[in-house]
Amino acid sequence: MTDIPTFWTAVYLVMLAAFTGYVVISRVPSILHTPLMSGSNFIHGIVLVGAMIALGLATTALEQAIGFIAVILGAANATGGYVVTERILQMFDRSGKKPGKEV
Repeated sequence: MTDIPTFWTAVYLVMLAAFTGYVVISRVPSILHTPLMSGSNFIHGIVLVGAMIALGLATTALEQAIGFIAVILGAANATGGYVVTERILQMFDRSGKKPGKEV
């Protein structure tokens, strides 16, 4: 019976984190979203490192498959976040240079 309180504690923490994240992000002015995206990309990098560590510690085939999928999705998430952030920053670039038109 010790697993039941642990499970409900985990459910409570996930719900609390989701609610807190929603409230915090909804109150951020739109001018700050791009810098916050860069910060969240850093967090996704940490998640990727955690997925690699979990994959390295996996012992069964199922754990290895889940760890491999986690690494792939974490890498795609972090890379996509940087690409989107770069494109948003190019939209606000005042130098007049077009993307891909290097001088």
